[in-house]
Amino acid sequence: MTHEQRTKNMKAVKNKGSKIELLLGRALWKIGLRYRKNDKTVFGKPDFTIKKHKLAIFCDSEFWHGFNWSEKKKEHKSNINYWHKKIERNIERDKEVNEFLEQNGWIIIRFWGKEIEKNPNACANKAEEIINGIKRKDIN
Repeated sequence: MTHEQRTKNMKAVKNKGSKIELLLGRALWKIGLRYRKNDKTVFGKPDFTIKKHKLAIFCDSEFWHGFNWSEKKKEHKSNINYWHKKIERNIERDKEVNEFLEQNGWIIIRFWGKEIEKNPNACANKAEEIINGIKRKDIN
């Protein structure tokens, strides 16, 4: 791939409205969970937030968020320093966001893109189970 082709591909990557976000959003809506997308008032701008239950849901793509990073980092062939620094910073930022939100009473769910693509309904059901658990705790 030429430099120009790679640049064009990377510029086309969306940070909102990605395929995995759309799949999960439809599945959440289908089971009756209402959410806000990319809420800027919540630290880290989770892909989906359900403020009533303080639930933040992130849809993490494998490439940008470093799935199996210790193995995958060896696959980079060009501009290695840039990509390693970029992805490792994303991993670190994800940890910082998780810590901040948890310290402020939020529950965080992070789904990998392939997990969502394989079974978006199972991911939505996991969110529903967590909310049902919160509701049960509130009743007691």
